[in-house]
Amino acid sequence: MALQEIATGISEALQNKSFEGSLKFDCGSAGVIVLAEGAASTTNRDTDCTITISQDNLVKLLKGKLNPMTGVMTGKLKISGDMTTAMRLGKLIG
Repeated sequence: MALQEIATGISEALQNKSFEGSLKFDCGSAGVIVLAEGAASTTNRDTDCTITISQDNLVKLLKGKLNPMTGVMTGKLKISGDMTTAMRLGKLIG
């Protein structure tokens, strides 16, 4: 699944939900997905929080097949920046 497809799916999921702050999924050479202002895009920018994760693990995370806490503990994802923003994401996809 391409990052643009993932971003489109996230944007659709955010339409009826509120997400404060900005968050970036950094998938390395595959690119980024930025959640900000109620939408998701693949345009890189500074954000409140960055989650470094592989594209495959991002798909698993969003489908509920990778628990965020387990992902952090096993090194499958790394969080930098505002941890509160990351916690809001957990409630959104949890």
